[in-house]
Amino acid sequence: MSATDKVKAIIEPSLEAMGYELVRVQLTAGGRPTLQVMAERADRGEMTVDHCAEISRTVSALLDVEDPIDAAYYLEVSSPGIDRPLTRLADFERFAGFEAKLEARTAIDGRRRFRGALAGCDGECVLVVPEGADEPVSIPFDDLAKAKLVLTDALIAAGR
Repeated sequence: MSATDKVKAIIEPSLEAMGYELVRVQLTAGGRPTLQVMAERADRGEMTVDHCAEISRTVSALLDVEDPIDAAYYLEVSSPGIDRPLTRLADFERFAGFEAKLEARTAIDGRRRFRGALAGCDGECVLVVPEGADEPVSIPFDDLAKAKLVLTDALIAAGR
């Protein structure tokens, strides 16, 4: 189990009990690694600095006890923002109709990068209608290297 998987297993139950959903846990390398914890309110309300501080205090306490990361690190807690990463299958349903950039680990129809309108999911696959195409491309969720919403006027207007 990776360090980020361990962190997720440790903190996710507490965050859910506090009324938050864990969006992403990411550990970046460097001189001193940074552990990024990205969360949002379960009720989809606005995230404030106070919410992030509350999460930070809780995560710090949990990780101090469990100590899943061998080296010293910085803890960064944030909300996903409007041009958020898409990390769960439910995100692709929730943001269907909005523009996104997706990158697959393996080529699909000769390409790995896609930009277009999300069209939800089909089982364990994400559907995206690439720019200039009429039909959606199906990308296995487990094959996604990364995916994020594109900041557009429609996304801003929707206030998501």
